Amino acid sequence: MMGRLKPPVGDGDHIDGPDDAMVTLVEFGDYECPYCGQAYYVVKALQQQLGERLRFVFRNFPLASAHPHAVLAAEAAEAAGAQERFWQMHDALYEHQEALELEYILGYATNIGVDEDRLAADLRSHRFDGKLRADIRSGAVSGVNGTPTFFVDGRRHDGAFDFDSLWAAIAGATGAQPVPSE
Repeated sequence: MMGRLKPPVGDGDHIDGPDDAMVTLVEFGDYECPYCGQAYYVVKALQQQLGERLRFVFRNFPLASAHPHAVLAAEAAEAAGAQERFWQMHDALYEHQEALELEYILGYATNIGVDEDRLAADLRSHRFDGKLRADIRSGAVSGVNGTPTFFVDGRRHDGAFDFDSLWAAIAGATGAQPVPSE
């Protein structure tokens, strides 16, 4: 039995794309995971190809035992999200995976227009610890045991996460081969 996403996409999620998109792609990711770093560019290519027909959702699944900066990075993305800059921080973290120490993250915050002092205070207080725990719990009950793990329209994608494999999973979920956006 293929794993199902639990809970379904909702208001607490970070969503990029319209609610009525042809397909919803959910990723459980870790900002320090090198495989998630590769998948980041695959998702960007899918977004480019599918445009408004793709709704992308990101949930945190930091593997703290393997990646010492993963929790800090996830908390920073959530703190930026509280300032309406989640996706900008998400992109900055994946595009600079080799530099996820606090001083670099604060620099990314400034570059994307986030109030650095507020972000630093949120990080010190671990304000978003509950959100991270909820995402991790969602991953655990959905059968996630590594990153990246993708769900296509609520079903876990157990194949590779290269462009062709995810494109085929999207085509299978929609019942038709999606045509690239013009």
